[in-house]
Amino acid sequence: MKKTLLLVIRWVVGLLFIFSGLVKVNDPLGLSYKMQEFFEVWGWHFLNDYTLAFSIIMNVFEVLAGVAVILGWRMRLFSWLLLLLIIFFTFLTGYALFSGRIKTCGCFGDCLPLTPAQSFGKDIFLLLLILVLFFSASSIKQSLGSKAASGILLVCIVASAGLQIYVLKYLPFVDCLPYKKGNDLLAQMKTPAGAVPDSFSISFTYQKSGKTIEFDQNHFPDDFDSTYTYIGRKDKLVKKGNGLEAKITDFSLQTLNGADTTNAVLSTPGYYLMAFIKDFQQVGRWMENFQSVAATAKEKQVPLIIVTADAESATKLFSSFTILKCDATVIKTASRTVPGFFIMKGPKVLEKQSYASASSINQFIKNLP
Repeated sequence: MKKTLLLVIRWVVGLLFIFSGLVKVNDPLGLSYKMQEFFEVWGWHFLNDYTLAFSIIMNVFEVLAGVAVILGWRMRLFSWLLLLLIIFFTFLTGYALFSGRIKTCGCFGDCLPLTPAQSFGKDIFLLLLILVLFFSASSIKQSLGSKAASGILLVCIVASAGLQIYVLKYLPFVDCLPYKKGNDLLAQMKTPAGAVPDSFSISFTYQKSGKTIEFDQNHFPDDFDSTYTYIGRKDKLVKKGNGLEAKITDFSLQTLNGADTTNAVLSTPGYYLMAFIKDFQQVGRWMENFQSVAATAKEKQVPLIIVTADAESATKLFSSFTILKCDATVIKTASRTVPGFFIMKGPKVLEKQSYASASSINQFIKNLP
């Protein structure tokens, strides 16, 4: 009975870790951005440059650990590693739940978003199962020979690392973002019927004449002027909404003069091409492909719009194209590669490709009616 129970627990824990790892292998940048969100909240900005490496390593380890547990391979070692990992995950999801400063933990990526409460509950459940494995590790026997098990685990490492390298260049295999192919961006920006937003009270802290003064948004001092020095603000949840909100809440396109042109662009009746370029740090890597796509678009008379967070660099490099400004975080969400190409008709995304798939983009443009 005990052996059967341990076998079931091993499979449950193993499959959950494999599933969690593979979902994030599909989009390592998504986990990287989630790590940056935690680091920003904690003030650990110095780690932002390493989050992608952390993401890739963590995803490989989750898959590896899941397979190792199912095989019963070196259970003493992996029971320790899993216990430390799940304690860490439980801390993160607990922080997201009880602090209210992180909306989702990113446990299963964007394809299966969980609320902080669901994530925390999942980790508590896993913690209990892993504790059982931890205290029973010495009685768990390896199900395959050492060479066969080592070979399977090596394949898992190579495959999960290789898949991540591929999607970083060519986009995720499964796009779970609201900007995916086939979506109507204007429809994604609409608030669902019956949506009730969260209600907050905002209190401000200022300093004047050496004294600290606090007040809410409805009770500013009568003498409020430039002599008040801003210290900070606190947002307190007064009433929880029903969680319904638009899938896209922050997409905004602006001209170089700062005028909002989002609706005008997305209401364009014909075909057009948007190139999302967050920055221009590695222009040499993609410029040839970009020029190839631009030439095809020009030949087919499909307007090319550059959407960027670095308008100054864009105007120096691409003076002959329409350039629109967009927030860097929005661009990172819309397109996981720099640049990423959206072939549009009105608000609908007809095709979405990485710069590395220039030949596919060119063929799609050529086939447009």
